[in-house]
Amino acid sequence: MSHASESLAHRDYRHERVLVTGATGFIGGNLAAGLLDAGADVFVIERDRKAHSTLRALGIEDRVSIVSGDICDLALMERVFAEHEITYAFHLAAQAIVGTANSNPISTFEANIAGTWCTLEGARRCKTLKGIVVASSDKAYGVHEKLPYDESYALNGRYPYDASKACADIIAQSYSLTYGLPLAITRNANTYGPGDLNWSRLVPDAVRCAVEGRPFTIRSDGLMKRDYMYVGDAVDGYLLLAKSLDRPDVRGQAFNFGTGEPRTVLEVASLVRELAGGPEPVVLNQAKYEIPNQWLDISKASSEWGWSAKVSLRQGLEETVRWYRAYLARVAALAAVKKSPGRIS
Repeated sequence: MSHASESLAHRDYRHERVLVTGATGFIGGNLAAGLLDAGADVFVIERDRKAHSTLRALGIEDRVSIVSGDICDLALMERVFAEHEITYAFHLAAQAIVGTANSNPISTFEANIAGTWCTLEGARRCKTLKGIVVASSDKAYGVHEKLPYDESYALNGRYPYDASKACADIIAQSYSLTYGLPLAITRNANTYGPGDLNWSRLVPDAVRCAVEGRPFTIRSDGLMKRDYMYVGDAVDGYLLLAKSLDRPDVRGQAFNFGTGEPRTVLEVASLVRELAGGPEPVVLNQAKYEIPNQWLDISKASSEWGWSAKVSLRQGLEETVRWYRAYLARVAALAAVKKSPGRIS
């Protein structure tokens, strides 16, 4: 099989029954959309009914099968895998907001650590499973002096969110080593794009402020460097990685996902302003418990199974700004209809 035909095969999920945890969130919702486009039957787990979710924002909620429940419920996870005869799974569910993690560490540990072992135990007992991808994070590495981080670096995450992802990462490695579970781990850089409704994150907040004509406030000094990856590249990486789990050199391995091109917060905010307009950002310089500089070496994924990010920051932000303009206009129109005194219920 040629490299081109192999690459196409790795994006073909027809006849696959795929579970995505965390699909009501940003990356999980985009991954569910990508799997639907690739022909998969997609199953998602929803703990709480949300007025706004990425599934709904992307217009795919009616195309997935929703199971109500909590990933920390082991019996539920075992039943979902078995009854739906899951062939591939992507575990992305997590409490991912750093501020929330610092304020509520116990609930973060429960969701991110217990949720991972319950998902992996359900996967381990599933007779139809071909592979599972577990989402860790670049934050699991914690602080290292030498940049960029590669996959051999120790997992030194110490703050609640970072530590929870490091624990989940190690638990996944344990299931692979001990039980031979066909899995791989992703450690993503900061990811942005359509469908992210977490307004505390840099790109959604900056775009919304620009669209609404308000100044964007930067919590840090604006000079922290991060890698910013477009969500479409992340989805492509997940699709390729899961289908590469038949290879022994991929199973049990962790892979960095990113662009390898760090940008400061000010650079990103300024580019958003260039594309979307709006006032100059306001720098508060008040951020705490954040790693100053962090970006990833992505050569392992590129060399071992052929993935690399393709979308430039400008291209990704152009698409993201277009999506938010349309989304915010829809939200405003719906709000206006609801407030109209002549509306018929």
